[in-house]
Amino acid sequence: MKKGKVTGIGGVFFKTEDPSATKDWYKKHLGFNTDDWGCSFWWKDDNGKKGMTQWSPFKKDTKHFEPSKKDFMFNYRVENLVELLEELKKEGVTVIDKIEEFDYGKFGWILDLDGNKIELWEPVDEAFL
Repeated sequence: MKKGKVTGIGGVFFKTEDPSATKDWYKKHLGFNTDDWGCSFWWKDDNGKKGMTQWSPFKKDTKHFEPSKKDFMFNYRVENLVELLEELKKEGVTVIDKIEEFDYGKFGWILDLDGNKIELWEPVDEAFL
């Protein structure tokens, strides 16, 4: 059994010509409560634990999705990020060798079979409360 696992979708990130106009459009037409980063969707799991899923448009020329050439990036919430990345590397998965830590969690990245960059996030949801 894996030492870490995916627990849900952490975010949807995509490129657009004009992130500000895109956020405004979603706010006006679909009621998104947008801010500088996009929109945060708060929820509770079956045990009552609060969590968040992020929706964020990025500028078309962002380097954040590299080395992928795609216009989107998946973000998955995970448990035990460090252990999971170590295990994935042993399994031959392309792991981007860096982990970034913030008050709201740890981030690591991998590439899937199609070259899509996958962001793995071990969240600290309480940091947002």
